[in-house]
Amino acid sequence: MLQLAPGQRIHFIGIGGAGLSAIARILLERGYAVSGSDLRGSALTAALAENGARVYIGHDARYVQGADIVLATSAAPPDHVEIEAAEAQAIPIFKRQAFMAAILRDCDTIAVAGTHGKTTTTSMIIHILQRAGKDPSFIVGGIMANTDRNAGVGKGPSFVIEADEYDNMFHGLYPNLAVITNVEHDHPDFFKTPAQTRAAFQTFVNTMAPDGPLVACADDAETLSIAEARQADEGNVTTYGIHNAAAEWRATDLCFDSETVKARISHHGLPRAELRLSVPGRHNVLNALAALVAASKRGVSPEESAQALASFRATARRFEIRGERDGLIVVDDYAHHPTEIRVNIEAARLRYPEHQIWAIWQPHTYSRVQQFWSGFLKAFEGADRVLVTPIYAAREEPLEGITGIALVKAISAYGAVAYTPTFDDAVETLRHSARAPAVVLIFSAGDANLIADRFLAGGS
Repeated sequence: MLQLAPGQRIHFIGIGGAGLSAIARILLERGYAVSGSDLRGSALTAALAENGARVYIGHDARYVQGADIVLATSAAPPDHVEIEAAEAQAIPIFKRQAFMAAILRDCDTIAVAGTHGKTTTTSMIIHILQRAGKDPSFIVGGIMANTDRNAGVGKGPSFVIEADEYDNMFHGLYPNLAVITNVEHDHPDFFKTPAQTRAAFQTFVNTMAPDGPLVACADDAETLSIAEARQADEGNVTTYGIHNAAAEWRATDLCFDSETVKARISHHGLPRAELRLSVPGRHNVLNALAALVAASKRGVSPEESAQALASFRATARRFEIRGERDGLIVVDDYAHHPTEIRVNIEAARLRYPEHQIWAIWQPHTYSRVQQFWSGFLKAFEGADRVLVTPIYAAREEPLEGITGIALVKAISAYGAVAYTPTFDDAVETLRHSARAPAVVLIFSAGDANLIADRFLAGGS
């Protein structure tokens, strides 16, 4: 078992990633020496360097010399130059799953899992606990607008963490309290079938403390099934939802306007709080309800949670309004799955009913596009215009027939769609064709958020 001790130097391969950068920050704040490398610099790597980490741009065998432990991103291949160097020097190498148990040892771990919504729900729980004076430690997969951070060490006993299912990272968390927002097949490069996805979430639940509460979304059939299995074995399951009348906690009477979403929160049919959110969409009401229920398990009243959530602001790249130019509101969103795209277009319609909806989509990974092809074709039905960029390959090689152009030809049956081979082409199309009032939703888990920067700056 991995043992961490003060004075150790931990080296990160891929220190700029959302997950590893957060762990690096936790270790820095706990007094460890941190070094790391990545292909390119970013705001995350710059912040870590400013706070004392030794950050290298590029990869080199020399960078691991003197490290006590190496933590490697899942994207690093076995023949990575720094992995081979660490092996040659007998330096232990770990991935996040094995590393997290050591980070979380002796903490009251609150883990938020789900194919969709886990970043926002985790951020909401952190925000509630901070406002309630609980001062949790935390790791979240995005920069929280309320704190400007993705990780931090608090003085309270709780550690709130986003439970990432990729590479089964969440199997190393062993939570005392867990939330599952939904379970849907994703990451087809790792989970080959929906059954494998479900099995991974079931294992996550099985790693919970025996008496630990599970907070589960009753509106999602797969999540409810997993919750019912735990209820039969261990008990201590709490359900929430909007549509499922059998849910213990419910949000009802949803009301949408140009600035807020309102809902009534009830517990076993009895009114408990009035919810008011600045983040749009039905899905965010569910996220907020999950956060409220989880916080209630740690002594925060529903009324206090609802009051805290009124000041919650969107996490970076989760329906993040980047600005407005010429009557076009530009929104950056991390959505890269058909369900995420669909619900964000719906959220834009609810918030801006008089606006034209433009969707700019950077497809993410060939395997995901291939696996969810039919879902992507229908995901944009709620948009007025769609622009598609080339596929962001990430860690993958191209697949024959899976291209941005092929997607455009297939999507064209559902509405107005065009292929923009460069980001500058997308910017020019917006300038010449989009008319106010309009909302431009940029869907990207890659680098297409640069389109927002260029359009808002007025240059190509």
